[in-house]
Amino acid sequence: MSRRLSTFRGPTTRTPRSSSRCDGTCASSWPKTNRTSIMRSLNRTTTAPSARTRAYVPPAQAVARPVWRWSHLPITLRRSILLMVFVGIWQAYVSLFDVSPLLVASPLDVGDSFIAGWTSGELASATLLTLKILGMGMAFGMTAAAVFTTVATWTRIGEDVLVLLTSMLNPLPSIAILPLAILWFGLSSTALVVVIANAVTWPIAINLSMGFRTVPSTLLMVGRNLGLRGARMVKDVLMPAALPHIISGVKTGWAFGWRTIIAAELVFGVAGGGGGLGFFINESRYFLRVPDVFAGLVTIALIGIALETLFNLIEKKTVIKWGMKGEAETDTTPARSQ
Repeated sequence: MSRRLSTFRGPTTRTPRSSSRCDGTCASSWPKTNRTSIMRSLNRTTTAPSARTRAYVPPAQAVARPVWRWSHLPITLRRSILLMVFVGIWQAYVSLFDVSPLLVASPLDVGDSFIAGWTSGELASATLLTLKILGMGMAFGMTAAAVFTTVATWTRIGEDVLVLLTSMLNPLPSIAILPLAILWFGLSSTALVVVIANAVTWPIAINLSMGFRTVPSTLLMVGRNLGLRGARMVKDVLMPAALPHIISGVKTGWAFGWRTIIAAELVFGVAGGGGGLGFFINESRYFLRVPDVFAGLVTIALIGIALETLFNLIEKKTVIKWGMKGEAETDTTPARSQ
């Protein structure tokens, strides 16, 4: 046994042989003077601070340099500057190129006509009548959209009816049914209300239906546990939860209705009716009052900006403030042509 233990030497380890060959790039092949200078330069590079490191100043101690940027200005100021630039280019074009006033009115003449129209009450009465008819059409359209969507939420046949009607009537420009409305209701405001209601109903119904479908099932379960059924479930659970879609639908619907009523009033003006902004613009065109035409267009644009600002303010005070919708999710999709 002792002989076996004495003869057992265990595993042997071999040290790797150093390669005797060198292609000239290894350190051992360098001259001694070169190796010394290279090592000194390396040590000096790694130990000495660089110029960038010496010049570094912590952010807390850095002096902030004022940098002017367009995006830092308030949005109202930016838009006002752009508007003034546009008006200046417009005035310069009319003055320098001697444009006929029967083709393009100057901004100064348009401003005088705008002030005179509102002072005399002619432009103000036309604007109020247009807004009144638009409000009636919006009310009927929103009511119809709510009824269609509620029925479609609880019944299969109601959903099929809503899908069929939206697929047919939503792509249809509402101004196309104006001849039928004139045949049915004559040259009256009722025909305009019908046309506007058709323009408003379907975008609101689509957004409302989408909002109902995206309500979390947890809210529906809580509503059922509280005994909510039918109309109460819609009023107390679905409507509040779908508020972002409702606001987006109303915003889109009013844009459709606003374009439709102006176009319809222009047609009514040709047909011999009258009263609204469209009729005011068409009548001014007929009597070659070009500044009044531009004044009517400016009024339309200002009302559009005011209502768009109102909807954005409502969103910020409600759904954005409550965390139901982010500021980047605002609807900017261009509306279809009416």
